[in-house]
Amino acid sequence: MNGANALVETLTDSGIEICFANPGTSEMHFLAALESPRIRPVLCLFEGVCTGAADGWYRMRDKPASTLLHLGPGLANGLANIHNAKRASSGMVNIVGEHSASHLRHDPPLTSDIEGLARPLSHWVRRVENAQSIAWDTAAAVAKASEHPGRIATLILPGDSAWQDASGTSSPKPTTPAPKAPDSARIDAIAKVLRSGEPAMLVLANKATRDGPLELAGKVAAGTGCRLGSQFFTARIERGAGRVPLERIPYAVPQAIAFLKDIKHIITLETREPVAFFAYPDRPSLMKSADAVVHTLAADDEDSTLALEMLVDALGLGGAVPVRQIAAERIIPSGKLDAISIAYALCAGIPENAIVVDESLTSGRESMSYTLGALPHDMINNLGGSIGYSPPVATGTGLACPDRRTICLVGDGSAMYTIQALWTQSREQLPVTTVVFANNSYNILKAEYANMGAGPTPGTRALSMIDIDRPTIDWLAMGKSMGVPGVRVETAEDFLRALLDANAEAGPRLIEVKLY
Repeated sequence: MNGANALVETLTDSGIEICFANPGTSEMHFLAALESPRIRPVLCLFEGVCTGAADGWYRMRDKPASTLLHLGPGLANGLANIHNAKRASSGMVNIVGEHSASHLRHDPPLTSDIEGLARPLSHWVRRVENAQSIAWDTAAAVAKASEHPGRIATLILPGDSAWQDASGTSSPKPTTPAPKAPDSARIDAIAKVLRSGEPAMLVLANKATRDGPLELAGKVAAGTGCRLGSQFFTARIERGAGRVPLERIPYAVPQAIAFLKDIKHIITLETREPVAFFAYPDRPSLMKSADAVVHTLAADDEDSTLALEMLVDALGLGGAVPVRQIAAERIIPSGKLDAISIAYALCAGIPENAIVVDESLTSGRESMSYTLGALPHDMINNLGGSIGYSPPVATGTGLACPDRRTICLVGDGSAMYTIQALWTQSREQLPVTTVVFANNSYNILKAEYANMGAGPTPGTRALSMIDIDRPTIDWLAMGKSMGVPGVRVETAEDFLRALLDANAEAGPRLIEVKLY
C-alpha cells in the first residue's frame, strides 16, 4: 500500500463518499487509488466546479465531500467557491497535489506557496510529511471538516508522500466534537425579553432553518407574537406549503431598514445581526434601528435545535401550534416575462421535494418571495457573494440527492464563470434543470451604479463593462456542446411548460429565459 492508497482508505473509513476531481501529473498515484469501489470519483472540468460541487454535497448531506486539486494554481482556481462554502459553513476536505520534496528545491515552474493560498479560506491546513503520517493527517482533516459549523480542511499531498510505502499504518478515528450546548442563563434572559411584549424577531440561519428547528421557532412565534426571519441569503431553508415560513430580510439597504425599523429585539440563531452586503455612500452598514438590541440565542458553533427546545420549555410553549405557510394559488402565467410572471411560473413549476439553488441576482430578487407557497422544497443561496456559484452547487446537490430534482436559477453573467458544470451534469446524468436568465448584461450593476452614487446611469464606456452582448451568448448551443438539451423561452407560459417538461426527465436540462 502506498501513501495515496492509505489516504483514500482513510477518507472512506472516515465517511467520505465522493471526490470531485480535476487531477494533474502530481496526482497520478491518488488517481490510481480512486479505483477503490468505496469512493465515487467525479471529474469536473474546472476546479471552481469541484469546490462548488463539494459545497452543494455538504448542504444536502450535512457531511463533507473531498476534492482533488492540482498544485497551487488548481487550488487558486477553486478559491472563489471555497470562499462561498466557508461563508455558508459547509465542510469540505481539499486534497491539493504538490511536487515531491526533492523536486521543489529546483523551483520548477508550478511551484507556489500553497499554504499561503489556502490559509485565508481554510480553517485547517497541513502538509503531509511522509507516507507514514498520511493516514493520521487525513483522518484529522475529515474530523475538522465534519465539525459544527462545517469547516474547510486543506491537505497538501507531495508526490513522494503519495508514492512512498505506507504499509503498516492504521486509519485512526479522531472524534468530532458535538455542537456546544447554549448557556441556560442566556436562554432564560431571552425568554424574559420575549415575555416583555416588545417587538422581537428571531433570525434563523444554517441548521436552524431546517424543518425541526422551524417547528420549534414556530411555537415560540405562536406563543409570544415574535416574528421569524432569515437573512436575505441562507445556506439552506426547508420552505413551501405546510412548513413554518420565514420572512426574508430585504437585500437593498433602504428596504431592509424599513423592514426592521420597529423591531426592538433581534434574536439570532447561527448568524449575526443583519449587515449590508456592500458599503454605500450615506447609508449605514448595520440595518437595525438605533435602539434595537441584538441577542444571541445560539452561536455559530452551538446546537440551535437544543437552544430552541430550551426556549420553548422556558416559555412553557410545548403545546403551541405554529402558523404554517398556506399553499399558493397555482396561477398559470402568460405573456411577458417579468418578475411576477417568472414567480408564478416557478411557483407552479417547482416539483415537490425539489432543491432550488438560487443565484438569479436580478431576476430572482423579487421573484423568490412569491414562491413561499410552492410545494415543499429546499432553497439554497450564495452566502459568500462570489458568482459562478449555482451551477457547481447544483451539480453537488444532484449527486447528493439523485432522487430529487434540482432547479438551478442563474443569471447569464454568473453562469459564464462555471458553465463547465453542465458537462459534469451530462456525464453523470444528474437530475438538474439549469434556468439561465439571459438579459445579456450584468444587470445588477446598472442599479448598483446609481446606488453607489457614481451617476444616474452608466456612460458608454461604463456600459461596455456591464453589458455582455456583442456577441450574444448562444446558451442552447453551449448546452448542446456539453450534452445538455435545452430550450429557449420568451413568454411566461412557455417558461412554465419548459419547467414541467424538464421535471419529467431523468437527466439534465437547460432553459434559456430570454429577457428584453
